[in-house]
Amino acid sequence: MRSPSRLTSTVMRRSTAAALAVAAVAGTGILTASPAAAASYKCKTSKASIDTANYSGPWADQWNVTTKLCAKRSGSTVYGYAKVSWDGPMLDNADFFDGARFRLQLKRSQSGTDPVKVQKDFGMEGRLESASSTGDHNGSYTTKTIAWKAGSSKGLADGMLQLDWRRCCGGYKSHNFSASPAV
Repeated sequence: MRSPSRLTSTVMRRSTAAALAVAAVAGTGILTASPAAAASYKCKTSKASIDTANYSGPWADQWNVTTKLCAKRSGSTVYGYAKVSWDGPMLDNADFFDGARFRLQLKRSQSGTDPVKVQKDFGMEGRLESASSTGDHNGSYTTKTIAWKAGSSKGLADGMLQLDWRRCCGGYKSHNFSASPAV
């Protein structure tokens, strides 16, 4: 025989499970999330093919980069992040870069040029230079989320991959991607 407290606990679990099942079937919103979690990100994906600037040998040396820039609004705050993935060359050279970073920006959406309100650089050199045992330079990286108190202004996420090729080309060169929709 169960103790009264165990019996009450079992009955409460079953009642909660039954209520959730009924809510799921009926389509009602018993299960809720916080406002920040409830808002969904609006994203834009774009691609670029980038030539390895410091290699002129006979092998294929393109970096096929895909970037997904995402933004969402929660109250008066705009949040943004980027997911960068790449299919790099199959070259033994592990020292392609003197530096590599993704510059994520939150901008105020307006007519004309959208001004940058917040930006942050995320270092990616080690990730891009990391290769599989066969020399394949494929991978992905998702930035942390950045935020901007936009008030009533619309905002968007924008960004660029900045590459400083090893012993070549005079510093960082930017490769731009399509911005997220405005939120």
